[in-house]
Amino acid sequence: MHPRIDELIRHIDTHQADFRRAYESVPKDQRNAKPAADRWSAANIVEHVAIVNGRVAGRLAKQIADARAAGHAAESAHDPILPTIDLARVLDRSPERRVQAPDPIQPTGLDADAAWAALEKSSSALRDALASGDGLALGTLMSPHPLFGDLSIYQWAAFVGAHQGRHAAQLRELGS
Repeated sequence: MHPRIDELIRHIDTHQADFRRAYESVPKDQRNAKPAADRWSAANIVEHVAIVNGRVAGRLAKQIADARAAGHAAESAHDPILPTIDLARVLDRSPERRVQAPDPIQPTGLDADAAWAALEKSSSALRDALASGDGLALGTLMSPHPLFGDLSIYQWAAFVGAHQGRHAAQLRELGS
């Protein structure tokens, strides 16, 4: 596997493991309860992340399949990708960085167990999509993000990991 793909899959897996620990810090009997009417429960947070991961996985899989079919260039760079991406903005949960998720990625009300199962499925699809791009110059394949503008596939993968990190912090707030 290309070092950049491996680096990004490890990044996603590291954030997912941290997300799992944060989720487990919320007592089981509180995972479906919202802390306030305008706040998400732990189950809502997990479902939101599952939705985002699934949507990104679908986008990346299609983009990579189209690029491969079109004879897209091979990856020639081997330097690490994460140091070139500013993920602090994604991880920042300060009040001025609060983001209202648009309707398509709002949780629908799955319970905690169903939300976690959806997350596992979407995360697997995301890893598979990224791995399907092995050998291609994924830094040149761009698609828009509503807050961050055009992102390459590498940047989208890095975003997904950081997005889980952002919501792990939110889960820790619920667990404390």
